[in-house]
Amino acid sequence: MATMILVNTPGSWAYIYSPLAHIPWHGYTPTDLVFPFFLVAIGVSMSFSFEKYNQTDQKAFYLKTLKRAILIFLIGLALTAFPFIGKDYSHLRILGVLQRISLAYLLAALIIHQFNTTKKLLWISAIVLLTYWLVLLAFGTGDPYSLETNFPRQIDLLILGDAHMWHGHKIAFDPEGLLSTLPAAISVISGYLLGLVIRKYQKMELIARIMLLGSVLIIGGYVWGMVFPINKALWTSSYVLVTTGIAAIIIGILIYLIDIKLWNKWAQPFEAFGMNPLIIFVLSIIWVKTYFMIHIGDQNMYGWLYTTVFKQIINPTFGSLLFALFHVFGCWLVAYVLYKKKIYIKL
Repeated sequence: MATMILVNTPGSWAYIYSPLAHIPWHGYTPTDLVFPFFLVAIGVSMSFSFEKYNQTDQKAFYLKTLKRAILIFLIGLALTAFPFIGKDYSHLRILGVLQRISLAYLLAALIIHQFNTTKKLLWISAIVLLTYWLVLLAFGTGDPYSLETNFPRQIDLLILGDAHMWHGHKIAFDPEGLLSTLPAAISVISGYLLGLVIRKYQKMELIARIMLLGSVLIIGGYVWGMVFPINKALWTSSYVLVTTGIAAIIIGILIYLIDIKLWNKWAQPFEAFGMNPLIIFVLSIIWVKTYFMIHIGDQNMYGWLYTTVFKQIINPTFGSLLFALFHVFGCWLVAYVLYKKKIYIKL
């Protein structure tokens, strides 16, 4: 969560250290790992939380899952529409980060609940990733993996319409589009399967298996990437393998440091973020959007705060980073207060 806030709130998008910027198209930077890591983490947590839903809790499971997915989607839509007054709803973007989380979680949860064996989930994941590749290859026009001619964009244009899509690349294209939600759901399922490994094995055997699994996924992703480029915006199958593999290795390192070596004091401040991730993410968006509603002279408060305070420190790029860190710290303070008061806001 801290990393998501850090990369989403630079003082100026014109001054960003390259690791904190998204890759223009094919490939990835450290920033492009944040979102898939979050989906993998959701899957890992599902491997623990889904245990309580046995065969006699079918109705409870479906109601809880559907309710959570709908609420997350609506919160995401409300954040896009905020501050509501004066908003041109004829051009409101329908999809987004929370909407992607909502749909990926819903699809993954239903698949996991219906086919809850490791073998079946591995087969389904492989089929979805392979089919996604073949669909893009078969129905894309020209270069099937380009910004303009990829098939997921054509699907979103048909269903959502140009006016309700993201235009950050100067044309209508949604990086959280409908079709690419399918491989994103596999990122969640991959996290669930990783969680099963964590629950089954202990200590150094667990570390060895996680490291091996992560390495195989990364190598497989890079090999596949030779014909199906690693691409976050399209959430390509090779991107799923590589990011899941890196996430697995990082999780293995953290388990080794925190649970085996007991070097855990450095990680304690991050617990506050982990206990209320959704409300802190919502707060971070509302906080920044509120800046744009307040004007100081001929600037909104966002621009004024950066140019007047942070830009003056050493250089504009470092000031832009400090601006983002300032907001991470502010959100952490809120998270810490909630954590100390044992207030956990869950859906």
